[in-house]
Amino acid sequence: MTAEGFLEGRRLQMARGVLLQCIMGGYPPARFYGSDDGDLALVPDPAQIHRLPWSKQPRALAICDADELTGESSPLSTRGQLKAVIARYAALGLAPVVATELEFFVFAPNTDPTQPFQPPVGLDGRREDGHSAFSVSSNNGLRPFFSEVYECMAALGLPRDTFMHEMGVSQFEINLLHGDPLLLADQTLLFKHLLKEVALKHGLTVVCMAKPLAHTPGSSMHIHQSIVEIATGRNVFSDEAGEPTTTFRHFIGGQQAGMADFTALFAPNVNSYQRLCHPFASPNNACWSHDNRAAGLRIPASSPVARRVENRLPGADANPYLAIAASLAAGLYGIENRLEPSEAIQGEFEVPDNLSLPCTLHAALERLKRSQLAKELFGKEFIEGYVASKTMELTSFFDEITPWERRVLAAQA
Repeated sequence: MTAEGFLEGRRLQMARGVLLQCIMGGYPPARFYGSDDGDLALVPDPAQIHRLPWSKQPRALAICDADELTGESSPLSTRGQLKAVIARYAALGLAPVVATELEFFVFAPNTDPTQPFQPPVGLDGRREDGHSAFSVSSNNGLRPFFSEVYECMAALGLPRDTFMHEMGVSQFEINLLHGDPLLLADQTLLFKHLLKEVALKHGLTVVCMAKPLAHTPGSSMHIHQSIVEIATGRNVFSDEAGEPTTTFRHFIGGQQAGMADFTALFAPNVNSYQRLCHPFASPNNACWSHDNRAAGLRIPASSPVARRVENRLPGADANPYLAIAASLAAGLYGIENRLEPSEAIQGEFEVPDNLSLPCTLHAALERLKRSQLAKELFGKEFIEGYVASKTMELTSFFDEITPWERRVLAAQA
C-alpha cells in the first residue's frame, strides 16, 4: 500500500483463504477457511516495520499479524500460533529462548528447472568445486554479495552470531543470536527475504530448498531451545548445582512425543524428505543425545547456564513461525504432563521403531491428520486446513513424471 495510506492507519484486509494458499497458487476447498471466504485484518507489528536497504526506490516492509475482524488472532495464522504458544509459557511464569541456524545455497541463475543448479562463477573466474567447507577464504568469490548482505542485515537490525561456509557446494550457514521466539522467527523470515533480494541484484540465486543438489548435504534450520523463569531469568534446564533438572527431562520427553506427529510441520515439502532420506547430519529420528549430530534432538556441549535442546529436524524450507511453535509446544506438553524421555543414545546407534519418523510427505501428512495432539495444541481448523493445502501440493507433484522414471523405468516395461 502507499506510505500515505499506511501512515494514516488505513486498515489492510485480505481474504481469509490466502493463509491456506498452496505453493503453486491454488486453494483447498472453501470449507477449510470458511465458506464465505471473508476478510482478515493485517495488523502491522510496530517493532517490525523496516525500510528495505537494497531497494533504490524507497520501500518498506511491515510484518503483520493476521487477525479476525472481531479482533482475535486468526487460528490459520502461523505467527498467531507462535504467539499463543509463548503465551502458554508466560502463564506458567516461563519464557522460551530460541536461536535458529539457517543453511542456504548460492547458485548461478537457473532458467531451466530440468537442469541441476550450478555454483556461480566467482571473482576468480571459476565455479566452486566443493572443497571450501569451513575455509576462511571460502566466500572470496562472492565477497561483493556477502558484503551487501552484511550491510543490509545491519540496516534491518539483524544481529548475526557466526557465518560460515557449510559442507555443500556453495552452501553457507548463518547463526542468529538467541532471544525471544517471535523475534527470532521474524528475523529468520527477514533474513531469507533479504538473501533472495540481494542475490538478484548480484545476478545470483539463493535457494533455501531442503535438498537442492543430489549427493550433497541438505540445508537445515536447526532450532536451539531453552526456557527461563520470567521473574529471575534463570535457565530452568539447570539446577543450582549445574545439573539437569526434571523440567529439562520433561521438555525432551515432550519433544519426543510430538516429533512424529509434527514432522509435516518441520518438513513441509516433498523435497524435505530428500534431505531426511540421506541423513548426513540430517537425522530423521526422535532420539536424543549429548552432542551427537546423528540424533534428532541434540544437547550441545555447553555451560549449565546455556543448557539447551537443539531440534535438528526442521529444514531451511520450514516456516520459521510454525516450526518454532511446534517444537516449543511439544516441549511444553512434556513439561505439563511430566513426560519422561527415552534413554540418551551415544555413538553409532540403530533407531528404535518407536523413535522413527515419517520418511515421506504422504506419511507425514497422514500422521498429522490423525494426530489428536496436534489438534489439541494448534486447533482442528488449522491442522485440517494445513493438511488440505499440503495434500494439494503433493497431488501436484504426482501429476509430473520425473526424469529418473523416464530414464530408468521406461526400458523395464
